[in-house]
Amino acid sequence: MKIDKNIIKELTDYLNEFNLTEIEYTDKDTKIKVSKSNSTGSIQVASVAASAPIFSDVKSNVMSGTEVKSPIIGTAYLAAEPGAKKFSEIGKKIKKGETVMIVEAMKTMNHVPSTVDGIIKEICVEDGQPVEYGQTIIIVE
Repeated sequence: MKIDKNIIKELTDYLNEFNLTEIEYTDKDTKIKVSKSNSTGSIQVASVAASAPIFSDVKSNVMSGTEVKSPIIGTAYLAAEPGAKKFSEIGKKIKKGETVMIVEAMKTMNHVPSTVDGIIKEICVEDGQPVEYGQTIIIVE
């Protein structure tokens, strides 16, 4: 059995684009189910036909420092408007309460404050990327 990798890639893109945790595609005798587990950051693809192989793309990141997490589900923005200075940049010193990002939810711009003083070690999301409640958006050291 030959599985079209483009279908799997497209389904994975839909998961991220529409902030889904699971999507399923069926065509004749082929059934492809792609699901995302938030706790491990993995995406699993299961294809069901004569046999059922499972593919797993697991990212293993070792993080140190304090994680600043998204307080809501929405779209993350690194600046107040396109072309404006970014709130967060790697190596920038920030203070507790300082805005590190904006998360838009239902046309409302919610400023996300830093929970600690420190230096930004890593920015975990891209500008315009959907984020989930509790997802790490930056790491402060």
